[in-house]
Parts: sequence; structure tokens; C-alpha cells
Amino acid sequence: MADPRGFLKATRKVAERRPVEERVHDWNEVYPEGGIGRALLPIITEQAGRCMDCGIPFCHQGCPLGNLIPEWNDLVWRDDWEGAIERLHATNNFPEFTGRLCPAPCETACVLGINQPAVTIKNVEVSIIDKAWDSGFVRPQPPEWLSGRTVAVVGSGPAGLAAAQQLTRAGHTVAVYERADKPGGLLRYGIPEFKMEKRHLDRRLEQMKREGTVFRSGVEVGVGDLTGDRLRDRYDAVVLAMGATVPRDLPVPGRELGGILQAMDFLPQSNRASLGEPQLPGEDQVTAEGKNVVIIGGGDTGADCLGTSVRQGAKSITQLEIMPEPPVDRPAGQPWPTYPMTFRVSSAHEEAGDRVYGVSTKEFVGDEDGNVKALRLVDVRFEDGKLVEVEGTEREIPAELVLFAMGFLGPEGPGLVEQLGVELDERSNVARDKDYMSSVDGVFVAGDAGRGQSLIVWAIAEGRAAAAAVDAYLTGSTTLPAPIPPTARPLVV
Repeated sequence: MADPRGFLKATRKVAERRPVEERVHDWNEVYPEGGIGRALLPIITEQAGRCMDCGIPFCHQGCPLGNLIPEWNDLVWRDDWEGAIERLHATNNFPEFTGRLCPAPCETACVLGINQPAVTIKNVEVSIIDKAWDSGFVRPQPPEWLSGRTVAVVGSGPAGLAAAQQLTRAGHTVAVYERADKPGGLLRYGIPEFKMEKRHLDRRLEQMKREGTVFRSGVEVGVGDLTGDRLRDRYDAVVLAMGATVPRDLPVPGRELGGILQAMDFLPQSNRASLGEPQLPGEDQVTAEGKNVVIIGGGDTGADCLGTSVRQGAKSITQLEIMPEPPVDRPAGQPWPTYPMTFRVSSAHEEAGDRVYGVSTKEFVGDEDGNVKALRLVDVRFEDGKLVEVEGTEREIPAELVLFAMGFLGPEGPGLVEQLGVELDERSNVARDKDYMSSVDGVFVAGDAGRGQSLIVWAIAEGRAAAAAVDAYLTGSTTLPAPIPPTARPLVV
């Protein structure tokens, strides 16, 4: 145990963000120069000391990766940063990603959180990895020998990267295919700079290259010469980690109007611009500058759209959510240690915009040029499990730019999925067995492509587990850790 009286002496403290009036004028992370890890160093030892090293650490169960949280909390409190990153890397390939992007289900499962504010687990995690990079503790780990087996990983998001790194370290020759011009998946073109600067991604990719992983960007498998059959002929195993990329749509009158975009058409353009990269050929960037922006969807992607619109100079921003406003405190029906649906305020919500709950879009209203100019909505409520409109609440709000952030339905069917002939489950995800293998021998599935849209920690955990399954398939056994079965479900209501 770290400090036996730490949880009695210290209160919860988190890193302070830069002032709103400062950070909305740039694309840097919302924390002071040097990043959140450095900003936390003056307070993080005391915060790690609040960990009680519980007899049954429920934070382990709350984290899909099974992070050894009490162990690295203790090591941080003892100022053993090299030991801390060794224990953190034992279960998590990319703590610099999860420490910035994960919603921290571990903290809602923290035993201290039953009657006090939980330990700042996520903040300790990101402090460990940032300190490790600064101290030179993160080094390439190339394999000692090569197996002679080859693996193709399709998709370079967190699941694909985790699978690729584990398999490379196991001695297999791994090639990661990414249809975008640079690897990283949504980590690069879906996550805005103000949430995670891409230097963190590029630094980890460089480590993977030095370990031997090969990245082939700008290649869409299933289009052109590299078909599913050729991929299987060329490699001994294939890992599908292309994510769930089919967005939910909203087929209401006026959907065909200009100025109505999916979030993942809007955010990549902004990310390219903020990084100084050109737009894709044939694309003109759509920006929120001077417009009334309406974001449909109240999750993290919607918040990313909000923060991006603020920095682009939107005239007004309204975020709509069909569900009722969640409570501030944990509801009785979502007891500890489950992940509760409570009212949360992200950094983007601090900056601008209105959040409107319990509303449904009835129609998009257009102008004479065929572009959206307003959105007609109505209040809704649940009665006997059904969504009903509240009479007399119809109204219009101005909207020259409407962004859909309503989630995703599964991987794209046409192309690679059809060519491989893999079976789909009832939710349009690629079906897999207990060993992460699809219905096609030698073709494995990890992350959102098999699980459906989920958290970054689930993607990394599944990438690690699928890698262990692939290693056993290729060699007959494995020493790689397999943290979870594919049927596992999180402590999330």
C-alpha cells in the first residue's frame, strides 16, 4: 500500500486546464505547455497515495485491460517511475492514448468512490507514461527471433496497433494496412488536436517501426488489386481491425439539403487543416466559421464537433440529445461499481454551446439555394418505454451547419468483408468465436469491427487478446497475455 492514511489526508485533485479564453484560439491540448502529464507532476504523488490497495481492487474489473492500478499507484508514491511504467505497460500498450481519451470506467469502480471522490487513476496513468517518455524509459522491444510467419492487420486504430505490436514482439512479420494517407485511424483524423496532439501517436508509431512493424498507408484492402483472397494467399493470418465505420443517419424531411454532414466527414477535414496538411483531392473543407451549428448526438464525438466548431469561429452551437438530461449523481439503478450515466462536462462543454436534452428532429428547413437554414424539433419523453412527442413544443432553431454524431452501426460490408465471406452477427458486426476467429479460417477480428462501437480501452484489450489467439493459431501455443474473451461485457449500463 502507498500511504496508509493517504485517502484520509488528501482530497481529489485533477490537472488544471488552460483558461478558456486562451485555448479556444489554438489547436493545442487544453492543458498547459508540456501536456497534462507534466502539469500533474506537482500533485500526482499525493494523488497516487490516496489509493487504498483494496483487498479486492474493483478498478481491475472496471478496466477492460485489467490494469494493475494499485501496483503502479504504489510505485508512483514511492517515486519509482521506471517500475511504474513497467507495470503499466504490462497490460496497456498505449497509456498515452487511454490516459487522454478513455472515460475511465476504472474510476467509477474505485472502492474509495463509494463514499469519497475516486482516486484520479486516469491522471496517474498519463503522468506515468509522459514521465517515462521524458526519462527515456520507453524503448523499442524488437523480437529476439523471427517465427517465419506473416500477419496482415487491416486498420491502424488502437485495436490494430495493439494487435500489431504484440504480434511483432512475438516474432511474426506484421504489416498494417491503412486506407488513409497516414496510420492511426480515428486517433489521427477523428480525435481533435486539443484532446490529443498527434505527436503522442507519431512517437509510438516510430517505436513500432523500430520494432519491425511495417505500415502500408494509402492502401484500401478490398479495392483494386489487393482483394480479400489475395490478402489471405499472401499472409498466414489476417486480423480485421477496421473499426465500425458505418455512421447512423437521420432520414427525416430535408436530409438532402446542403450543409448536413456526418461528424466523421467534418472532423478529419478539420484535423488535416489544424495539422497544416492539405485536404484530400476533390474535397473542400467545410467549416463552422460564422454559422449557427447544430450537433445531433450528445456523446464524445458530439463534444469533439463542439470544440472544433468553437475554434473555427461558429456563431452559435447547439448540441441536441434525444435522451433526457442525466442526473449529476449516480442513479439508484446504476449502483457502484457500474459505469453510471451521469451529467458530465468535457473541456469542449466548458468553452461554449448549449446542450438541449429530450428533443427529436422532425425536419430540416432549406433556403432557396438548397442549403439548410433551420432545424425543426420537438420535445420528447418516454412513456411506458416508448418515445412520444410533447404536444405544443415544436419550434425551429437556426442552423447553417448540421453535424450528425449519433454513433456507428458496424464495419462497411461492401469490399473486404464481402470478399472474405465472413459471417456477420445480428448487429452487423463481424461474428467471431471465443478465440477471436471469424467464420473464415485464419481471419481474426478485433475491436469495434467485432464488438461494435465501444471504448478505446476495449479496442486495445481486444487487440491484445486477438494477438494472443493469432500467435497460438500460428505456433500452437502463446505466451502473450489474453486479457478478455470476446463475449465479455463492461461494467457499463
